[in-house]
Amino acid sequence: MTSTPAQSSDLLVPLDLAFWNIETAEHPMHLGALGIFEADGPDAADRAAGLLAARAATVQGLRMRIRSVWLPVGGAMRVPMSAFDALEHIRIAAPVQDFHAAAGELMERPVARDRPPWEAHVLPGADGTCFAVLFKFHHALADGLRALTLGAALLDPVDLPVSRPRPPAPAASPWSLLDPRTLPDRVRGTVADVGQALGIGTSVARAALGVRSCAALSSAATGTRRTAGVVLDLDDVHQVRKAVGGTVNDVLIAVVAGALRRWLDERGDCSEGVEPRALIPVSRRRPRTAQPPGNRLSGYLVRLPVGREDPLDRLRDVRAAMDRNKDAGPERGAGAVALLAEHVPSLGHRIGGPVVAQAARLLFDILVTSVPLPGVGLRLGGCRLTAVYPFAPLARGQSLAVAVSTYRGRVHYGLVADAAAVPDLELLARSLRDELAGLVTVCARKAGLVPGPTAT
Repeated sequence: MTSTPAQSSDLLVPLDLAFWNIETAEHPMHLGALGIFEADGPDAADRAAGLLAARAATVQGLRMRIRSVWLPVGGAMRVPMSAFDALEHIRIAAPVQDFHAAAGELMERPVARDRPPWEAHVLPGADGTCFAVLFKFHHALADGLRALTLGAALLDPVDLPVSRPRPPAPAASPWSLLDPRTLPDRVRGTVADVGQALGIGTSVARAALGVRSCAALSSAATGTRRTAGVVLDLDDVHQVRKAVGGTVNDVLIAVVAGALRRWLDERGDCSEGVEPRALIPVSRRRPRTAQPPGNRLSGYLVRLPVGREDPLDRLRDVRAAMDRNKDAGPERGAGAVALLAEHVPSLGHRIGGPVVAQAARLLFDILVTSVPLPGVGLRLGGCRLTAVYPFAPLARGQSLAVAVSTYRGRVHYGLVADAAAVPDLELLARSLRDELAGLVTVCARKAGLVPGPTAT
């Protein structure tokens, strides 16, 4: 694996500006990943920390900090940090008993804004058989795909597809704005942009009608964090997909809906009629174009059929909702609300950041995102990566965010929650496992492979 290409300064795209400006000390906007590695000796964690620091010094994307600019007013840009010290970003902890407990505390803390906004925390296991590394990247520095590229550059070299940056667009002449021949195209573009913004806004308003969510999915914004994770068998997911149809992603989202139902009922909350709005982020760039580093995100908005009793009905509802979103495309509908950032001037992001931060709970109830991982086995200092739990940012006023990755034939769900609002996050993690097991059983009964009533 080679280091990422050298980078020069570049302006933050509007969505990056939004992430940078809505952050507060109590509500950081970084994403994360907790990787669990086998330890091949008592000094494995110390060697891993040394390797991370040495390799980070060679990865240009990790040297980029964010600073304000004069023009455009309210804008910001990534600039290389000449006095970059990788040791300021790599920390090693005392041996820990519970990796997720430690990760939750670390996810509470924002990354430093006066230097490249990322961190890697090495967590030695108390029993010496394994260690963990928690990576944190500010969402303005890297979205999930970009964070994967940067994180993978710190691991042992493997043959991964090389990112292919798109060639820069030719610079437009300032006189082109005065060229009357370009006027029709500019007018059409402006009208199309306004129409798109109005369409998204209307869809957001409609999506808020008749929604019955639950108190468990909204919080008093304590800023505390708790994480949990669960590993499921990808073969089980494929078994359900083949029996019912749809995609792997449809099944994974339906598992979240069913797990929420189990969790709400077990904790004494009523799941009847509950249809929380799930925002499903959609990347607008291809995997081999992780450059440039700016966020290229849209999304789909799906009402999770938590109130549906039959698990196959829940899956059918999710599949139908996802099909409707795909037919409309990622640039239309309520889930495309991230695209509205492109219609706001830089100064508007600077001034309106605190207001936007309060609006997330009005737009959606829960984030369910998929983070791609390479199919090859990853190692750090020769130590095998056995599990990896992705963590999504948790918006102000929301209690739960779900991220999912597939790695080496297994599905890894990473859960981030407000620790005060969701003290029983481990129960939800178990509910994910129980829900997939229930779906597998129902599908087997439907196929006549095991005795029992057939679901309709």
